[in-house]
Amino acid sequence: MPRLSLARNTPPALSVAVLCIGGMTVSFTQTLVIPIQSELPRLLGASPSNAPWVVTITLLAAAVSMVVSGRLADMFGKQRVLAVSSGLLVLGSLVCALSNTLGPMLTGRALQGISLGFIPVGISLIREITPPKMAPTALATMSATLGVGGAIGLPLAAWLVNIGSWHTLFWVSTVVAGVVFVLTVLVIPHVHDSRGGHFDAVGALGLAIGLIAFLVGISKATAWGWGNARTLGAIAAGLVILVVWALFELRQAEPLVDLRSTAKLPVLMTNIAAIALGFGMMAQSIVTPQLLGLPAGTGYGLGQSIQAVGLWMAPAGIMMLLFAPISSTLISGIGPKITLMIGGTVTAAGYVLGTLLMDAPWQLAIMTCVASAGVGIGYAALPTLILDATPPAEAAAAVGLNALSRSVGSSLASALMGTLLASNTVTFGAAKLPSRHAFTLCFIVGAVAALLGVALATFIPRRRPADAPALAAPDATCRAARSAPASLGPDGERSLGADEVPVGAKEARSAV
Repeated sequence: MPRLSLARNTPPALSVAVLCIGGMTVSFTQTLVIPIQSELPRLLGASPSNAPWVVTITLLAAAVSMVVSGRLADMFGKQRVLAVSSGLLVLGSLVCALSNTLGPMLTGRALQGISLGFIPVGISLIREITPPKMAPTALATMSATLGVGGAIGLPLAAWLVNIGSWHTLFWVSTVVAGVVFVLTVLVIPHVHDSRGGHFDAVGALGLAIGLIAFLVGISKATAWGWGNARTLGAIAAGLVILVVWALFELRQAEPLVDLRSTAKLPVLMTNIAAIALGFGMMAQSIVTPQLLGLPAGTGYGLGQSIQAVGLWMAPAGIMMLLFAPISSTLISGIGPKITLMIGGTVTAAGYVLGTLLMDAPWQLAIMTCVASAGVGIGYAALPTLILDATPPAEAAAAVGLNALSRSVGSSLASALMGTLLASNTVTFGAAKLPSRHAFTLCFIVGAVAALLGVALATFIPRRRPADAPALAAPDATCRAARSAPASLGPDGERSLGADEVPVGAKEARSAV
């Protein structure tokens, strides 16, 4: 008996809207605890050294899940993985809402981190469920949700804490995640995109261990010190494990990540540029709130409350969303490579403004809006570049790896910005606070990172016009499948007919 499903009759715009809402929800949960971060030791009865793991474990789980979820989506179907990801978000939020100690909270936050795989899988699905004219805007909007959810979530989380208890944050996220889960199951189309195959469990474990070791070293560098044996040991161990993992993957018939495809110049340079762009996004997200919240008595701090800080940062997230249609127009007109370079240049311009506009909250709001507009433009171009250069059977895994690259850039930014702020201080009463020079230096580093991304993007080869028809063929097939009468299997999933086999898949792979 077919399961209850509205998906086969869902307009593409509604499906995209659900994907974007889901993306914003999972990214919102990543910043959910920022307003209460300083209170976590007291709230959870944890030591000050252990409480930060509430934030760190989400980052680590998200980094691993973005690649693993992509591979599972290519094997078993993207809609199924989207449903599982949103279901894990419900479970994780519920566990956090019921937690009063560190252990259960870490479990819930890890589950919330795993759910971030929703975003790259959703991005890779968009071309299969949208007509050609809608796809660029839909891709741009979905890609922007990674930043929009976090920016909007900051003031929302602060407001929820003010009107209720800290548990209110997680009860609200449980309800919203539940709505996303229901919509994902009922609305997102069940496209017959599962490819089957063998899941590389050893590869997934190796990637997880390597990434966790590396990112722990990076994220704890400010607290431990860059020269500390723990920092250097974790980073070195992570890199060594990742090298061994890569050698292992190259010997697998069905690897977790096809490193040969990843090593091709279009994908490789796009992923490296994504690290720089992820750095650019996170740098202003780390630095600006601190400058807004510093006491006005320092002479340069702006003395804003947590709630006010969130409100001043919210326009930046909205700016990323508003620039999605502009980004898609640029991608269609001048191509994703030049669009990525424009995004990096605008981001750098925002940071340069930051070195000049630091004396009032509205000035910093202008800076974050400009920088975020650039990030939004660049983020929109990244998945297009990846999907254009990747065989359809590997699309979700490839987008997941690109999302991981952005996450690595964000981790590097968080660590480096924290180090710069901690190493350039002034004495204010009994406390040592970051100096004005420290903030200026952070903005300069952010601009340099963004321009580095522009420079790296110049090495991304332009796609040859002859490649376009072959790469577009799978999308045309999927659109034909949507317009053709749907035949449902016993589970209610759409099945492609004999005349709907993605005949362009082989040509697309050879074109890449």
